Amino acid sequence: MKIGYPCINRSIGCSSGRTFRLSSYSDERLEETVRENLRCLCEILRFNRRECILFFRIGSGLVPFASHPVCTAPWEETFAETFRGIGRFVREHGIRISMHPDQFVVINAKDPGIVEKSVAELRYHAALLDAMRLDRTAKVQIHVGGVYGDKKASMERFASVYSRLDESVLRRLVVENDDSRYTLADCLRVHEETGIPVLFDVFHHQLNPSGTGVAEAVELSGATWQPHDGIPMIDYSTPMPGGRKGRHAETLDIADFERFLAGTVPTDMDIMLEIKDKEKSALAAVGMARRDGRFLPARER
Repeated sequence: MKIGYPCINRSIGCSSGRTFRLSSYSDERLEETVRENLRCLCEILRFNRRECILFFRIGSGLVPFASHPVCTAPWEETFAETFRGIGRFVREHGIRISMHPDQFVVINAKDPGIVEKSVAELRYHAALLDAMRLDRTAKVQIHVGGVYGDKKASMERFASVYSRLDESVLRRLVVENDDSRYTLADCLRVHEETGIPVLFDVFHHQLNPSGTGVAEAVELSGATWQPHDGIPMIDYSTPMPGGRKGRHAETLDIADFERFLAGTVPTDMDIMLEIKDKEKSALAAVGMARRDGRFLPARER
């Protein structure tokens, strides 16, 4: 079991998602921004390694506008050595990496233009992970997409587009249940049609259930992962007390997380904490997980 957090570390004072206005694009501006983003990513990964936080979601903005036609900079070549170095660090220290494109990535859209842009964005994510020379356990998670008044047809459209994706993308994609449209049961049906692994989101399942408890849902989603996909990934959060429906908690609910760990024994999984205070909650979760036989700190591996 590995525990992690997404994209931003609030302790180290830099961001791996710096960007700029599209109207001010230049190859030089892009390269300057990517260089700083990669420097910060290295700092984040070193911090995580020291704290035994061995799961991290890299933000999509690492290379701004990478999938946009305006991007002409050869970023993969320019930063090839840096990407390889990051990948080497990740492999040497047993860190798990994932990515999660923005909500505009909708491969089951009715608009061919949206599908085209979505596929381009997925190619960028796959290319970035390939540049790090990470194996296929480094995943890119997406949602099924829109319903468009006909869920069955929309799921079929997802399967159709999925079947035509590049192999470099297919080897990394996983699909996640969402909080209002597609339940875990829907995602399991998509898996049956496509073979795509299902990443289980605990919080979304609470908001948009499908008749199974969390422990069973963890087992059902985990069964969709093949050995080459790595240990199944889980997204975990709880609701913000007193907040609007669907808003993630500010900090880890210790009691709920303890119940979650106890209720899912002995199933192994890597847990992404989608909690607003990021590494602070991850540190607390790692401290708790040390008592769980599924968790093994890096220095003991």
